[in-house]
Amino acid sequence: MKKIIRVPQLETDRLILRMWTKKDAQALFEYAKDPDVGPNAGWKPHENPGESRMIIEQLFRCNMTWAIVEKETGEIIGSIGFEEDKYRPNINSKEMGYSLAKSRWGRGYMTEAAKRLIRYGFDELKLVVLMIRTSDTNVRSQRIIEKCGFTYEGTLRRAYRTYDKNMREVRCYSMLREEYEKLYLE
Repeated sequence: MKKIIRVPQLETDRLILRMWTKKDAQALFEYAKDPDVGPNAGWKPHENPGESRMIIEQLFRCNMTWAIVEKETGEIIGSIGFEEDKYRPNINSKEMGYSLAKSRWGRGYMTEAAKRLIRYGFDELKLVVLMIRTSDTNVRSQRIIEKCGFTYEGTLRRAYRTYDKNMREVRCYSMLREEYEKLYLE
């Protein structure tokens, strides 16, 4: 059994970022079953709440992954988290990833959550670099990344195999500690 990683609860004006629980499977399934959500990030739509429960137990709770909860409704509307940056193995660097319910697209929620996690990463984890990747076709994600102040590093060709065996180009972005300090602390 994988070790559970406890993440602290974080807040923004409209959101609570909290640890996933096993009871959240139905809420995850409700947005992760949408064929417009997962495939943009390269993962298949969830087929049932059992699959969502498995993702929570084997992926989210074993990594630094937060449930994004809308304060106004109390609903889980997405996920956001950190994993190891496999491109910078001996540097205090993480990769950020996220997903959001389609019903909440275009409202600034993900940018709000991402900015809060960026602050947590640099202030609490003392990151030197924070990186993020997205597909060439995921324009919505690219806009969030740019609004948060990441720098485009380049595109890796045929760098990601999706759940349906397609190969994708991957756009790579990063933020250095000194860039964070200039953008977020001044």
